[in-house]
Amino acid sequence: MLVPQEPSPERRPMLRDLNRDGMRTSLDQPANTLPNSTDPAPKVRRLGAWAVAGDLPSSFRYAAQGLIYGFRSQRNFRIHVVTGAVVFFLGLWLQLPLEQLAVLVLTVAAVLVLELINTATEAVVDLAIGRRFHPLARIAKDCAAAAVLVAAISSLVIAVLLLLPPLLARLGV
Repeated sequence: MLVPQEPSPERRPMLRDLNRDGMRTSLDQPANTLPNSTDPAPKVRRLGAWAVAGDLPSSFRYAAQGLIYGFRSQRNFRIHVVTGAVVFFLGLWLQLPLEQLAVLVLTVAAVLVLELINTATEAVVDLAIGRRFHPLARIAKDCAAAAVLVAAISSLVIAVLLLLPPLLARLGV
């Protein structure tokens, strides 16, 4: 399942009955009131996309779905993947020491991780506010995008510092 789906109609009421703290409220209980403090904490059954992975292979499958979604839906993620691969193979061609290759891999990985976090942040904000505008939603999205930008610029500087001297030496400049 690569695209988030709406819960089936018979499950919507259960999801709707959760308040902001994840506590189940009855339909006749207002969402802003807390359950009686003597009541044991209600158990919430997770449904559909809310299900927790029951085993390790499922966890890896969900992570792979996230990577596939990011690659298929995010142009910038694809650009970062291709750029990172080019930089890595350029480092191999220039026969950089393993420590410098590791630094390149870590910086590219940081950019990719932040791009995925940016995508998740945008999705959660859109889920929370829908198609309405809210200044805090704009701030959340802008800050997540800025984090990717800072990491990408830092990664570019590191790549230039590590690759330019051996590249110039190899080209005889």
